[in-house]
Amino acid sequence: MTLKHLGQSSALPASPEQAVLDYVPNPRPGKPYLVRFTAPEFTSLCPVTGQPDFAHLVIDYVPGETIVESKSLKLFLGAFRNHAAFHEDCTVGIGERLFGEMAPQWLRIGGYWYPRGGIPIDVFWQSGPPVPGVWLPDQDVPGYRGRG
Repeated sequence: MTLKHLGQSSALPASPEQAVLDYVPNPRPGKPYLVRFTAPEFTSLCPVTGQPDFAHLVIDYVPGETIVESKSLKLFLGAFRNHAAFHEDCTVGIGERLFGEMAPQWLRIGGYWYPRGGIPIDVFWQSGPPVPGVWLPDQDVPGYRGRG
C-alpha cells in the first residue's frame, strides 16, 4: 500500500479532478459500522458569479474492503475552494466519487448550504438503502434560521 499524502507534505490540489484520494484496508472487515466525516467549513465558488459559497457537509459511510484516508479527503474537499459548481453538483459529485472509488457498502452525504439570495439549499444523496443493523444517527445539522 502506497499512500500519496499521509506522512508527507502535500499541496492543495488545483481542482477536485486532480485530487488523489487514498484508501487503506478496512481494519474491521466483515463488521458493519458507520464512519462519519463532518466538514463544517466547506467552500466552493458560484459558477455564475464567482462568489464563494459555504456549506456544512456530513459524509456517512459503511466501509467495504477499504476506508478513505482522512488527509487525502481533506485535500480533496479543499480543492473545491477554487472550483466553480452549483451546490447540487458539488454535493452529489463528492458522494459519487467516494462511492465509486472506495466501494463502501453504503454512503450518504448531506450538503447543508448557507443562503445565497436569502435561500439556503440543502442537497442529499445516498447510494441506496442503509445497511441493516448499522446504527445510523441523524446528521443533526440545524436548518438555517438566520440571525437570532
